[in-house]
Amino acid sequence: MEFGVFILAQQRGYHQTSQQVIQNSIEQTVVAEQAGFDTAWYAEHHFNNYSLSPSPLMMIAHMAAKTRRIRLGSAVCILPLYHPARFLAEVGFVDTVSNGRLELGIGSGYQAFEFERFGVKIEESGAIYNEFLDILSKGLTQKIVEYDGQYLKLPPSSIAVRPVQDPMPPLWITSGNPVTLGRGVREGHNLFVTALLNGTEAVATLRERLDKVAADNGADLDEDVKFGFLRCAFASDKASEIDAYLDNARFQRRISESLKFRRAQSDDGYMVKEVPSPTDPSFEQLRKNLPVGSVNQVIDKMLEEISILRPKHIALQTQLGDFDQKTMLRQIELWGEKIIPAIRKEVDSMNAVAA
Repeated sequence: MEFGVFILAQQRGYHQTSQQVIQNSIEQTVVAEQAGFDTAWYAEHHFNNYSLSPSPLMMIAHMAAKTRRIRLGSAVCILPLYHPARFLAEVGFVDTVSNGRLELGIGSGYQAFEFERFGVKIEESGAIYNEFLDILSKGLTQKIVEYDGQYLKLPPSSIAVRPVQDPMPPLWITSGNPVTLGRGVREGHNLFVTALLNGTEAVATLRERLDKVAADNGADLDEDVKFGFLRCAFASDKASEIDAYLDNARFQRRISESLKFRRAQSDDGYMVKEVPSPTDPSFEQLRKNLPVGSVNQVIDKMLEEISILRPKHIALQTQLGDFDQKTMLRQIELWGEKIIPAIRKEVDSMNAVAA
């Protein structure tokens, strides 16, 4: 069982500077490596305070110089917003400077606000993504790549700095579309999924959906597919800390949905208003849904979800909203010291019994 931290780099208000947000991301990565996490993941978003991470690959290149062991991943690079020739070159460069520690998460994007400002039609994002994936696999494994698609065209080209990992860095596919996930299964890539802020029932439904995707594409989910599970979780004996974490998790949900469904409001064109939604979960519901509470409660809840979903990787959401940085750094250390070892011990026992 692998564990990662997922760093969104959010700015909840102007009481946080952009420099502080990015510095928090850097500190969390360094502490995550020290705590024994396997991977640090970085998001990609643009033009508003939902995330201040415009380039996961730039962040990975920076963190490669500040870390030695932890793997560094994009979660995810929004392929339709890139030119394939530059993207291929930067992937090769980043894998090289990180000494082969790149985990390459990719997706097609979902925020129309971003696509409009890049001059890309979001309605075409799926088709562009599929052409891009054709180029990506060829460009990272072949000496010369060329492509002539409906949306993307590339004359015969060679990438000067090629990836260290052979034949290429691991690809992680994230999507709500079973067709996109199915292609990832057929081509042997990893998947990245989430149940958002929902509970055990949603986790079970997610497992059923992934089982169907795998079966429809000639694979067994447990035997043939590596997939990661993005989850909000927090351990503390202080109710105030748990509530603060849940408040920031709900903030993330509100802003994400307002951008996705094109109802975002802003007074200055940048800072998106946090508007309560009729579908907002209460703190009571979130405490029921998520692995939050004491260390033992979090371990038990995580093990329950793992027994249902059976992922190979858990990505813990750390930097959310304006959650206190010192408290989050202690949280990362707590996971490394107590929670991760306990979960791994139990998972190993379950696997031994199953074998």
